[in-house]
Amino acid sequence: MEFRDLKRQYQILKQDIDKAISEVTASGAFIMGKNVKELEASLAEYVGVKHCLSCANGTDALTLALKAWGIGAGDAVFVPDFTFFSSAEVIALEGASPVFVDVLPETFNINVKSLQQAIKAVKAEGKLNPKAIIAVDLFGLPADFEQIKAVAQQEHLLLLEDGAQGFGGSIKGQKACSFGDISTTSFFPAKPLGCYGDGGAVFTNNDEWADLITSYRVHGKGTNKYDNIRIGLNSRLDTLQAAILQVKLRAFAEQELELVNQVAHRYDSQLKGVITPCIPEHFTSSWAQYTLRLKDNAERTALQTFLKSRDIPSMVYYPTTMSDQTAFKDSKHYVETPTSHLLAQTVLSLPIHPYMTEAESQTVIDAVLSFLN
Repeated sequence: MEFRDLKRQYQILKQDIDKAISEVTASGAFIMGKNVKELEASLAEYVGVKHCLSCANGTDALTLALKAWGIGAGDAVFVPDFTFFSSAEVIALEGASPVFVDVLPETFNINVKSLQQAIKAVKAEGKLNPKAIIAVDLFGLPADFEQIKAVAQQEHLLLLEDGAQGFGGSIKGQKACSFGDISTTSFFPAKPLGCYGDGGAVFTNNDEWADLITSYRVHGKGTNKYDNIRIGLNSRLDTLQAAILQVKLRAFAEQELELVNQVAHRYDSQLKGVITPCIPEHFTSSWAQYTLRLKDNAERTALQTFLKSRDIPSMVYYPTTMSDQTAFKDSKHYVETPTSHLLAQTVLSLPIHPYMTEAESQTVIDAVLSFLN
């Protein structure tokens, strides 16, 4: 059994993917070919925003957003303590200071009360300039952007939606990657919409920021690539990946999002005695991961070992909080993050993907229930 079965997905989409790759290979337009612009237009339409700018990976997407805003030394950027490293890494790379805030135990997403406390603490200290919030759509579920936006507006902060795992999720029908002043996603192969390498995208309705990101992603180019007007990155999505993503986006929109939610529903309906993911009313998840909460680290380790004995893969996302990362050992902690630390010790993700059969999901369910009983 595969944790996220990309080989099976390829077999199902093989004819269209092979054709798309062959056409790009025959064209010779491997960098910024027509598929890139076509994909960007399709992604912008799917998400419901004016601009989509593709780039080399999800980390660069976050970096491009921060560069467009001029984030730098002396700025405070608020970010969840329980997330993947890049969400905070990009802040430090720009010379700014990540301020870690706690998350909610039910949704794994940013805790607005903790966010407010952190903003208040930074302001009271008076050393950093509160500049932006990075709200992460963890495990496929959009963060509570109604509350987060209210805080951002009240505190005059920019809002960056890190939708690396959230693409396809929604709130009241509005798609993830459309909630931030700028939003980003990742096309890492195991993401809800993944390519066959690295890739990412930035989404915004702001024309000025879109122009800046267009420049920054190609060495800070001006009117042409030999007229460099700022220091930028080499961060382009190559044409082969764009062509693959065109095929996979159609499949994602037409069937995969619905299919993966069916798998999640089977898990939800049968996994008793363990804390399953909470999807609030009017929210939809794209299920980058299906993540359980266990009693403690010992129970998690025992369950993971038990599943492995039955050839069932599982993963821990994430065993170390951002504030406990060696790279951030000298960062100041403005608020306590007890939920983030608890989750790091108790979460376990089960196999899930759109093409998981009912028999496969039942095998996982039976194993988890057998362990618990």
